Amino acid sequence: MPLQSTGSTCTVLIPREGKPDEPRVAGSPETTRRLVGKGCVVLVESGAGQASGFSDQDYCKAGAELVEDGWRHCQVALCVGAPDHGRLEAMVTGSTVIGLLAPYGNQTLVQQLNRRKLSSLSLELLPRISRAQAMDALSSQANIAGYKAVLLAAAALDRYFPMLMTAAGTVQPARVLILGAGVAGLQAVATARRLGAVVYVSDIRPAVKEQVSLWGAGSSGRPR
Repeated sequence: MPLQSTGSTCTVLIPREGKPDEPRVAGSPETTRRLVGKGCVVLVESGAGQASGFSDQDYCKAGAELVEDGWRHCQVALCVGAPDHGRLEAMVTGSTVIGLLAPYGNQTLVQQLNRRKLSSLSLELLPRISRAQAMDALSSQANIAGYKAVLLAAAALDRYFPMLMTAAGTVQPARVLILGAGVAGLQAVATARRLGAVVYVSDIRPAVKEQVSLWGAGSSGRPR
């Protein structure tokens, strides 16, 4: 399988993420299988999916080609976070970068994309409408963040979340305050409630009061 795209074939790269503490990968073997089915050449950097539980063999079985450095050979690069300077410099002019790029907080990235004449699609900026629901990476990651935040809080707290009644007495449930009732906040409310905590939510939007009450949380903004 050639590295360089020919004709109308699109070469897509699934790279190793640049940050050492980033366990996510931009494409799974299932993603690879779908892209190959649409006629794309898929390059996967060795070890790209290891931290996410996907082996190199899984990608090969899905039709990908393993490479050590595929940035100079792709037309489209899928990534979780914004690529570093060297990777963007290696890309062919006119290529496209897709990921959670956070461009408003990274003017250096924006300037480099413009200078290299690279197109980009920042998934967290996609409109949250029905047509774009399948591409709503922000909501999926926010759900995970809200869930994990409560688990980390429960692990750090020096008491139980639920009320426990024992022969030695009763332990009152923990009180949890969630700041903001967006996607992450609502997931945090649901998780804290499932763990048995009494939950309060603070949000400046009156419209979220009904959503919060459906999850069994108070909307007073602070515990009493």
